[in-house]
Amino acid sequence: MISFVRNRKVPYTVSLLLILAGVISLLVSGLNLGIDFAGGTIFHLNLEEGFDLAEVQEVADSFPELKGAALQVVQGRDLQGRVTTEGVVIKSSYLDEGRRNSILAAFREHWPSLGPDDLRVESVGGVISGELARQSLIAFAVAIAGMIAYITFRFEFKFALAAIIALLHDIFIVTAIFSIFKIEVNSPFIAALLTVFGYSVNDTIVIFDRIRENIRRKQKDEYGAVVDQSINQSLVRTLNTSLTTLIVLLALLVGFYYFIGSFDLIAFVVALLIGVVVGTYSSVFIAAPLWLDLTELQARRARRRPA
Repeated sequence: MISFVRNRKVPYTVSLLLILAGVISLLVSGLNLGIDFAGGTIFHLNLEEGFDLAEVQEVADSFPELKGAALQVVQGRDLQGRVTTEGVVIKSSYLDEGRRNSILAAFREHWPSLGPDDLRVESVGGVISGELARQSLIAFAVAIAGMIAYITFRFEFKFALAAIIALLHDIFIVTAIFSIFKIEVNSPFIAALLTVFGYSVNDTIVIFDRIRENIRRKQKDEYGAVVDQSINQSLVRTLNTSLTTLIVLLALLVGFYYFIGSFDLIAFVVALLIGVVVGTYSSVFIAAPLWLDLTELQARRARRRPA
């Protein structure tokens, strides 16, 4: 039987280092907020293969609002797997409808072959982006409160506390990785985090259920053995579930990258991939050992109380 309790300080240390790296990255550079949260306007120009990026820059710079705006070349792949250039994305601050139409007209004048489906605009004002951020925080608060209530009702508060700490650990590490690698954060990222939240707690609850069953047949001084036994009993099931999920997510990632090319969808799947890996890790190495530490801490405090 593998002992997960004896060396639990090792995964604790690994997690603390990852969290520290994330805190530093968030303090130094923050998150690469997309249009959903930062507000602004994005122009999607589906230009013909072989276009000159300098010409696009010249047209953009003719408008004060787009002078120095970030231009991003959109690449895809054809059915033979060859890289193709499909257009350009231009990001700017929020522009009203009149300015957006003027800019689109200038691009149509320079590239007459551009049709209605080749020019797309996404625009989100500051009020809407702020509301999205507020609603996202409310969603997380409701999810955490509901999870604490459910786990406390089914088990006890120490289980709930250990599970929530492990879940916040998962969410923070996913967010930290997005910050470190400057991956754009939009509303699909929030959906991915909430999905990871539910997925991770599912694995954790399975192990906690094993602990609750096994603890009835053990003495209090054998709680460490109970945690090891419970994790080992659930390990194959946990790994099989995670591997199956990862295979599906990898297939989605390949499909989105090769055939759809949507940045938001790719970022969504990447967040899920990281979340599944981190969630499996925390269910095994963080949540159950943390419950043991909380239980032992409570027992030590009880022994110190005067009779």
